[in-house]
Amino acid sequence: MIKSIIQNFFNRIRQMGTTRNEETTQGSSSSVVHESKEESDGRPQKPIGGASPIPIPGSSLAAKSVEEVSADVSPEKIPAPRPRRRRPRRRPGGNGKGGFSPSGKPSVAGGNGEAVDGPCTDEALAADDWDISRFEIPRIEEKTRFHDLDLPLEIMHAIHTLDYQYCTPIQAELLPKVLSGIDATGRAQTGTGKTAVFLISIITRLLRTPSPEDRHRGTPRALILAPTRELAMQIEQNAKELSRYTRLKIVAVYGGMDYGKQKQMLTNGMVDIVVATPGRLLDFKQQGDLHLGKVETLVIDEADRMLDMGFIPDVRRIVRSTPPKAMRQTMLFSATLTPEVTQLTSEWTMDPAVVEIDREQVAVDTVEQIVYITTMEEKFSLLYNMITLQGLDRVIVFTNRRDQARRLNDQFKSYGISCSLLSGEVEQSKRIRTLEDFRAGKIRIMVATDVAARGLHVDGISHVVNYYLPQDPEDYVHRIGRTGRAGASGMSVSFASEDDSFYIPGIEKFIGRELHCVHPEEEWLKEPPPPIHGTTYSAPPRRAQHPSPRPHRQNGHTRNGRR
Repeated sequence: MIKSIIQNFFNRIRQMGTTRNEETTQGSSSSVVHESKEESDGRPQKPIGGASPIPIPGSSLAAKSVEEVSADVSPEKIPAPRPRRRRPRRRPGGNGKGGFSPSGKPSVAGGNGEAVDGPCTDEALAADDWDISRFEIPRIEEKTRFHDLDLPLEIMHAIHTLDYQYCTPIQAELLPKVLSGIDATGRAQTGTGKTAVFLISIITRLLRTPSPEDRHRGTPRALILAPTRELAMQIEQNAKELSRYTRLKIVAVYGGMDYGKQKQMLTNGMVDIVVATPGRLLDFKQQGDLHLGKVETLVIDEADRMLDMGFIPDVRRIVRSTPPKAMRQTMLFSATLTPEVTQLTSEWTMDPAVVEIDREQVAVDTVEQIVYITTMEEKFSLLYNMITLQGLDRVIVFTNRRDQARRLNDQFKSYGISCSLLSGEVEQSKRIRTLEDFRAGKIRIMVATDVAARGLHVDGISHVVNYYLPQDPEDYVHRIGRTGRAGASGMSVSFASEDDSFYIPGIEKFIGRELHCVHPEEEWLKEPPPPIHGTTYSAPPRRAQHPSPRPHRQNGHTRNGRR
């Protein structure tokens, strides 16, 4: 390029010199006088013909004559051009040879040579340094250790990291059967440890059975269906925790989140386990991004809620897209075994192992329950003093409606107490951040509606408070199941006032025992100090004692909020 520029200037100079020579009549005398003048001034001399120096800014050629320039740009002195190095393209999620995953973490090649974006993929590389001798659990009569189940070392390492020691009743009864490959169905509430049953079984099978050679991208080996995105997110997290020392790729797809990102996770390499809600799963299937013809294990969680939410037609379409039941393992779990659920079990499973965990065992044995008799005006004072005087730092408070949750959340914030809201009106991305902050201990109190009653698992929740007693007795069981999970102890506190105390008999009948109802201590009924932000809140207006007209409904919901 420099050579061509110099050549153009050189040709131009020659033309200018020829023109000047034709017009000049002075001869050499004027040239001598002109040269002597330039020498006395100390300025550079012009070349022959009166042409100016070649103006190449920033270059040593700027004050050189034509001859000097032509000598400098001779072919022998021009260096050969440097070859251009092409920058390698960076593929999202890695290329199976290292690199970075979409989350920004170093990627690890999976079993099919594809990059895996797992929660702890780096730890999978160091799993070989761990030995089962580091995980010693004593034998106890009538208790089953995970050591007794002949699980892969990678799973035992994860169980040790999670600090699990003994199996829960449903795990002890079902794990030996499902690990052998037979189908299973169980009646079990959340908090019994049923999620670990099907996850341990799936991961064990994937580790011990080679992947089919003809499997393509977007073709999972295991499929887990959940009715809500909260439950799907929880199952995904549990699966990543149990597979943290493996190279399995786990993807969750559900509504309310970015469709494109979920599609990229499905199609960018081989996927081993898919956790999904029915609607979003069918969207990907219809677009050709997901193929279910190679599913080896199918899990349907909370089948009764699938029925209640009208998902069964979608679930039927999904099940028909998987291999026949004789060629896959199927596990179905439900909180209640209604005739409809029993019919579905017979359609989708073959000679399943059946396990039933009584709801009394879940709601009573591991959770201490108490009911405080109070009034609507005293409820917040009682809750404020109970939390502050006992120094509680991880509490879930349940309300029946969104407006109740918003009001209570604002009250806590006015007193400078870290609190967050979890209800159906909160955007999904903010819900996820709220749950993560609550798990990390950044939030002291979470005020929630029944959207969080199922599928939410946070370790270390000491107290669940029913600020308003639920209208449905089954919701009571799901609420208090957020504490006392998997054999741990917990505390459930309910406030019974003139507006909701009449729900107690139905709850007692449902759980099969009486609730302990007492009056709170006088110290817990003292008025809280003035709010930090100077905002005062009064109790919500009491309902009229006489029959009131039915509230106006819009699209099937009352104006003052939905459950």
